[in-house]
Amino acid sequence: MTFCLGIKTKHGLIGLSDTRITSGTETTTSKKVYTVNREKHSFFIMTSGLRSVRDKAITYFSEVIEDQDSEFDKLYKAVNEFGNQIKRVAKEDKQYLEEAGLSFNLFSIIGGQLENDKTPKLYLLYPQGNWIEIRRGTPFVIIGNSGSGSPVLRRSLSYDESLDYALKCAFLAFDATRISANDVDYPIDTIVLKNDAYHIVERRFDQKELEHISVFWNERLKEAVKELPAEILQKAFSDEQMPEGVQI
Repeated sequence: MTFCLGIKTKHGLIGLSDTRITSGTETTTSKKVYTVNREKHSFFIMTSGLRSVRDKAITYFSEVIEDQDSEFDKLYKAVNEFGNQIKRVAKEDKQYLEEAGLSFNLFSIIGGQLENDKTPKLYLLYPQGNWIEIRRGTPFVIIGNSGSGSPVLRRSLSYDESLDYALKCAFLAFDATRISANDVDYPIDTIVLKNDAYHIVERRFDQKELEHISVFWNERLKEAVKELPAEILQKAFSDEQMPEGVQI
């Protein structure tokens, strides 16, 4: 499993990915983010699924970018092309993978801004090559292990937040997932793309750098639980009879 998160705000995009690769009982560390930084032309791809499928699709796509880069002036065109390369890999390998008991299941988050995009765009690309655009209503998307991180973002994040705030939310979503899942872990890679900057800033963080944030958050959560205005819950400790007619 993996954890890859993309966030869209009115100020730009945030991306965060773990780096743990699990194969059977073995775990390794590997980058899950592919980036392109060129003049008025910046985007990233984060993936979740079979590593072999990802590497092959990225290799094919990189060749297309080298040969036909000038043809992509809006991000959705690059998303379509990456989808074409995934379908190409599916034609070559899907049957053999399924015969070996493996699922062809590459999901991708693609975000960026090309010269004719008015603002940075964020997309979720499915293994079949179709996609949806992530918009302000629900301004984030997670692929991989999404169950623990999603509630953090739904409770705290909105489209109008600053990139700094969005990055903090992204880290807390990762931290909640890391605590709940053995196959999501440090180091993490972060992506920041400001509106009209056309330059993605990448950074890797290890656990020692960020552990103090996890400790701070855990302590704040404990204090918040203690301070909950939950006097009504004291009735749970009472032996008083339930009102007549109420069934349990």
